[in-house]
Amino acid sequence: MAKRVRVGLVKMGNLGTSAMLDLMLDERAEREGIDFRVVASGPKITEEDCEGVSKKILDFNPELIIAISPNPALPGPSKAREILKKSGKPCIIIGDAPGAKIAGELEKTGFGYIFVEADSMLGARMEFLDPVEMSLFNADVIKVLSVTGASRVVYEETDKAIEGVKSGKPYLPRIIVDRDKAVGAAKFENPYARAKAMAAFEIAKKVADVSVEGCFRVKEKERYIPIVAAAHEMMRTAAKLCDEAREIEKSEDSVLRRPHGRKGELLSKRKLMENEN
Repeated sequence: MAKRVRVGLVKMGNLGTSAMLDLMLDERAEREGIDFRVVASGPKITEEDCEGVSKKILDFNPELIIAISPNPALPGPSKAREILKKSGKPCIIIGDAPGAKIAGELEKTGFGYIFVEADSMLGARMEFLDPVEMSLFNADVIKVLSVTGASRVVYEETDKAIEGVKSGKPYLPRIIVDRDKAVGAAKFENPYARAKAMAAFEIAKKVADVSVEGCFRVKEKERYIPIVAAAHEMMRTAAKLCDEAREIEKSEDSVLRRPHGRKGELLSKRKLMENEN
């Protein structure tokens, strides 16, 4: 019987990648040889929250742990890493661009990592951000990450780590997902579609700088409200560019699809009506 792999996901706070990660690894809920468990801290990433979920995932006795959070250098996610490191389990840290500053430290201490530059912070000002705006922003982020290829890098690298556990040849990714790595993974056939995806990634990446300015640097309400609103308009524009890029590929029947087979192998097809291989 093929080896079953227990994969534990620790979600602390939220990124665009967080919402879809486990679903991208088993998109039709029929993948064999893998068991998932997800524990989440909810919106907050205090030390207490992160300590609680990191200890909880160890009850599942996972053979691979994926810990995902905004800015993994913050005290809460750092506390979680201490606990996960002591467990001796192989662990991948997934985060946004600010986490890249600890990439060297993670490598020295034996962690894998994936930092996604376009998975940007939203405009968290109460006068602007309500539940609907938050949901719309995350929908746009998910579209940008999906179409530009950033999400494909994440799930393909995670699949490699899962296969490493199965084969006894451990693999932990150490990757910063920038524009070229993301769009390269998307493998657009039309150059205009590729250019639109590149533009979308760069706009989405810049959203973080604008959000940080509006949330932390500017104190006057009459200034910070339009700043955070502008950040969300940027992400919406990036999502529209992604719609255009995918529609170009669809019009030429050249959308790359890489579904998981039942055993977790990645298949591939271009033409809508052809069989995957």
